[in-house]
Amino acid sequence: MKLLRVGTAGAERPALLDAEGVLRDLTGIVDDIDGALLADDAALGRVRAAAEAGELPALDATGLRIGPPVGRIGKVVCIGLNYHDHARETGAEPPAEPVVFFKAADTVVGPYDTVLVPRGSVKTDWEVELAVVIGRTARYVADDEDPLAYVAGYAVAHDVSEREFQIERGGTWDKGKNCETFNPLGPWLVTADEAGDPQDLSLRLWVNGELKQDGTTAEQIFSVAEVVRYVSRFMVLYPGDVINTGTPAGVAMGAPEPKPFLRAGDVVELEISGLGRQRQELKNA
Repeated sequence: MKLLRVGTAGAERPALLDAEGVLRDLTGIVDDIDGALLADDAALGRVRAAAEAGELPALDATGLRIGPPVGRIGKVVCIGLNYHDHARETGAEPPAEPVVFFKAADTVVGPYDTVLVPRGSVKTDWEVELAVVIGRTARYVADDEDPLAYVAGYAVAHDVSEREFQIERGGTWDKGKNCETFNPLGPWLVTADEAGDPQDLSLRLWVNGELKQDGTTAEQIFSVAEVVRYVSRFMVLYPGDVINTGTPAGVAMGAPEPKPFLRAGDVVELEISGLGRQRQELKNA
């Protein structure tokens, strides 16, 4: 299923995109697309049955904002340097273990919302990423368990980053990762059964119509399954939590000088096969 949330920021309502591309209203069946729903197999079954029976009313998509596909996100866990080609372009050694950092949940915005260039920024960068949405509480996932059984589905994430704040201003990466609007998510949460093999997805990103990133999750240093298992040994992953799993080569930081960092007025578009497409215009904060 393709689940999504529509409406003004803070007042989104649950919806579904059916096989014919028609937007369907879920408000009569569930309250929201969030961790509580994703952990409730019976509720998800009712959604699926209503969709298959053609019982869901259509929504007029004209002028309707699409918000983040998951509400009330508890935490956004991010994996850095997780593609072989991205490590090569930045001159970094592939890490021996996953690099883990966080984005605040309030950085998450809709897939077509404006992205704000922070005040004083000269090195705002783009990163298309596969987002993993947790559907079952994952705590110390054992070696003989399938970590993907804890995954509700997948979405497109844009891990916007300010490289000067991230690398040159001291401390951890947090200052360059947590500026407002720095995590567009969506348009859909595609359930795991429909998304297919998470290690066989293509990722692309364009800036002002020019293709900048063209990669595949097959290049990940640590697979989605490895990441879920690893992270669960350092923290509890709850339904509705999000993991951004890293970006392939093609970011501005890895380009020759002068590096083409983002500015107000730029338009970024990104997509992952089967998971939909985003578009953001940048403006000054």
